Amino acid sequence: MLSIQDLAADNDETLRFTWIAGKEGRTRHIQDSAVNTSAADLIGHLNVVHPSRIQVFGKEELIFYNRISSVQREKILIELAEGGVPAMILAEGLDSPADLVSFCARSKIPLLSTPVDAAHLIDVLRIYLNKRFAPKTTVHGVFMDVLGLGVLITGESGLGKSELALELISRGHGLVADDAVDFSRTSPTLIEGQCPDLLRNMLEVRGLGLLDIRTIFGETSVRRKMRLKLIVHLVRANSEKFERLPIQDQTQDLLGIPIRRVMLQVAAGRNLAVLVEAAVRNTILKLRGIDTLGEFMERQAAAIMENSNL
Repeated sequence: MLSIQDLAADNDETLRFTWIAGKEGRTRHIQDSAVNTSAADLIGHLNVVHPSRIQVFGKEELIFYNRISSVQREKILIELAEGGVPAMILAEGLDSPADLVSFCARSKIPLLSTPVDAAHLIDVLRIYLNKRFAPKTTVHGVFMDVLGLGVLITGESGLGKSELALELISRGHGLVADDAVDFSRTSPTLIEGQCPDLLRNMLEVRGLGLLDIRTIFGETSVRRKMRLKLIVHLVRANSEKFERLPIQDQTQDLLGIPIRRVMLQVAAGRNLAVLVEAAVRNTILKLRGIDTLGEFMERQAAAIMENSNL
């Protein structure tokens, strides 16, 4: 739950809010039903069709409001109040109409003012609301930046996830989080991962204990956050689940989004760091529309067709 008071305080440095009226309603919350929708539905320009969102008055909205009759104004304000409007905000330092101030004071609806323009105000608060209400989860694994791609390394305990991460770091890649990774869905198609504050820059390696990666390898060895694009799942050499040449791309669902996944067997003599880099390079090619396996199968089909015609 997010109150209007918290929203104003969290964004005061950027938006420099001033309370005009209705401060008694500062504990009003954005409705739970609205939280399950996108941030675009939580705030917008004055619109009676969507009364339950934060209503913003820019220059155009205020011109419209001042142009209509007092009876029409009162009707609009009543509809907004009955629809559960959390707050109203006047952008660009615009003067507050007396009847709007009076209505908000009587109805205990927060009325705030900001010197920034309406479009920028809405953009800032949509980003803020999206982060506050984004679906979240914590996953056990190591999250890395490998060649600019967010890679989550998972697998059973004792398979060497942290040792693999250490090898990748020594090869110039970056650590985001070890052991526990906080993921949030920042848009309908994007998942962002970062490290809990308590574990930031730390990597636990069996036999060595906790290593401060930033101190040992320098500033460029760590990342604050990354977008998740690939999951590398480590399995034991004798695992029955391992498929040597998967025909179809494997995915794993996380926060409702399918994430590309590859499985690597852990066995003596295998250079997992090189394999991870190769998997990342192959994923980058697929994101660019280049499918190596698909091209090979087409080539094979063409060869079979050619031989059958001989």
